[in-house]
Amino acid sequence: MDLTEVSQGVHKRKLKRRVGRGIGSGQGKTAGLGHKGQYASAGARLPSGLFEGGQMPLYRRFPKRGFSNARFQKEYAVINVGDLAKFEPKSVVDMAALKKAGLINGAYDGVRVLGDGELIIPLTVKADHFSKTAAEKIKLGGGTAELIPPPKKPVRNKMKPRPPKPAK
Repeated sequence: MDLTEVSQGVHKRKLKRRVGRGIGSGQGKTAGLGHKGQYASAGARLPSGLFEGGQMPLYRRFPKRGFSNARFQKEYAVINVGDLAKFEPKSVVDMAALKKAGLINGAYDGVRVLGDGELIIPLTVKADHFSKTAAEKIKLGGGTAELIPPPKKPVRNKMKPRPPKPAK
C-alpha cells in the first residue's frame, strides 16, 4: 500500500446525477425510469412499506377495539415515607425539594407518597397523592400531609349560543 491508494475512491465533491439531459449524459431519454409502466410516469412512485401488493393490509385486517388512555396518562414519581427521613425536621418537602435531594430524576407530572418505611421527624409533605399508611405515618411523626389540588377542568360550552339575528 502506498499514498496513491489511500485517496483512491474518496471523492470530496461528488456531483449530483443530472438525469434527462440528453443521450450524452448516460441518463437521457427515459431518465432511468425505463419504458412505460406504473413507475415511469410522474407522480407515481414506489409504494410505502405498508403496501402489500393489493392484498388487504395487515393494519386493516386486524380489528380495532378498545380505548387507549396513553395520551392522557400522567406519570408520577413514587417516593416512600422512609426516603423522607433524610430531610431536616420541620422542612417543606415538595417536588423541587425532592429533586434537589436527588430522590427524583427526570420530568414527572406529580408525586405519589407510599407508606413503606418509618418517619419520626415532623415534615410538611406536599404531594399529589398519599396512600393511607403514608398519611398516617407522616401524621404520627408530627408532620402534615398536604394534598396538591388537581388543575381545574376547562369549562366547555357544547351548546354555543346562536348569533343574534340582525334587526329589520
